[in-house]
This record gives sequence, structure tokens and C-alpha cells, in this order.
Amino acid sequence: MNACLVAIAEHGLVPSVQAARMTLAAAPEAWQGAMAAGLLGMGTVVAGSSEVAGRYLAEIVAAGRDEAAVLASLTGLKAARRKVPGLGHPQHSAGDPRADRLLAIADDLGVSGAHVAVLRLLGAHAGQVMNRPLPVNVSGAIPAVILDAGWPLEALKAVPLLARAGGLAAHLYEESRRPIGFIMSHQADLAIGYDGEPAK
Repeated sequence: MNACLVAIAEHGLVPSVQAARMTLAAAPEAWQGAMAAGLLGMGTVVAGSSEVAGRYLAEIVAAGRDEAAVLASLTGLKAARRKVPGLGHPQHSAGDPRADRLLAIADDLGVSGAHVAVLRLLGAHAGQVMNRPLPVNVSGAIPAVILDAGWPLEALKAVPLLARAGGLAAHLYEESRRPIGFIMSHQADLAIGYDGEPAK
């Protein structure tokens, strides 16, 4: 669990971090409000992808956990033009080093089980089925290793929230010392022009 939390504590200036930092810039006395702003911005795209991947792995485990179940699932996703949860990364097309390390730790601790096995089968076959590189990513490795270690499926969302809370606290400390909240706001004004209907 420590390794999982460390792996995703920091993600740069993603929207949830920007929301937290800009909230603190506007209300420097309200760390709790800034933390809340950051946590409220975590959904299926940012931080929630581990829960989506975990539920997907659990479905395949329940369906048979073997190569046939994995291939059937991948074929279904391709037909529906859906992404494979827990696989693929825009910066790590050759493999996500965080995922590789988490899986190695699970192996070393002897906790790798059905979910890790299914994830590895997905990683072995998804690229060929989907016709593009799809390595296992950290959002797939986290639920695989903690589900095999006994973490409840219904509580998967708690892990990225806890990890990001630590990261947000560090960003807020930095914001209090070297503020960029209003700089980000100003840059957004410069970068984005109104393109809606003209006023009548």
C-alpha cells in the first residue's frame, strides 16, 4: 500500500491540483477548502481510473480469469470501441515503470494472485487485439495488487484519494510559499479567448 500511495501522490499541475492551488490563492486561510476543491475534482479521468480498472479486473476474474475470458473481454471492448481499463499510457508506450515496480513488489511479497494474473494476460494480448501499444499502467497495477492483497473492491476509490491528499498538501504548502494560483489564472485568460455567440 505504501508503494501504491507513493506511485501516484504527485501528478504535476493536473486540474485537481490547479483547483486546489487557485482556491488557496483566493482564500489563503482555508487549507481545508483548497484540499476539498482538489479532492472534489477527482473523477474517472483523474484518480478514478484505478477504481474503473479494478472493477474491470474483478469482472474478468469472475468470468473465468483465464486467457479465454481475457480475449473475450478484449474482443468485446474492441467491438464497442471502448478503452481497456488499466492499460495504455501516452508517455510510457514501452511500459509504465511504476506499474512494473508495483507488480514486482507484489511478486516479492507473495501477494500476486488472480487479479495480477488477469492484468498480465491483458497486457500480453491487448496490443495485438486493439492494434496499438497497450502496456499495463499504474492505474491497472494498483487495483490488481491491492485486490490480491485483500483490499475490498468497494473501497478502491479511497486509495487514489488518500495518495492525492498527500500530494495536494505538498502543493498547498508550496503555494503558500511560492504562489502560482493567480499566475495560472492569468495565463488561462491569455490562452483562451471567448468563441461563443456574439452579444446582441
